[in-house]
Amino acid sequence: MKTQWFLIENEGDYALALARYQEVKNAPKNSEEHKEKLLLVHLISEYEKIGANLPEVDPIELIKIRMDDFGYKSADLAKEYGDKGTVSKVLNYKQALSLTMIRKFSKLLRIPVEALTHEYELR
Repeated sequence: MKTQWFLIENEGDYALALARYQEVKNAPKNSEEHKEKLLLVHLISEYEKIGANLPEVDPIELIKIRMDDFGYKSADLAKEYGDKGTVSKVLNYKQALSLTMIRKFSKLLRIPVEALTHEYELR
């Protein structure tokens, strides 16, 4: 049965659209799957633009909000980054985000890099 696509309004729909896009991304031109791919590209990009309207909070709070959105724990970030101690220090405002962390967390949590480069106070 063919999925009927609507505007993407939440992370669950977004994940489904990304997964389906991966399935149809190499579809032959003029096929039904190709048309579906074009629609998915549009829907996904529109949803990602909305993601640019992220809350005005410091980068660490933003990371914590997105972790909550995706159901991630600090261990998930540590797995991505490779160092649990450093991730803990960053999340507790004891150490600043590194450029490597910004890149990895931006991709993992779908946060624009610019949003993670704002200045914030360490404690």
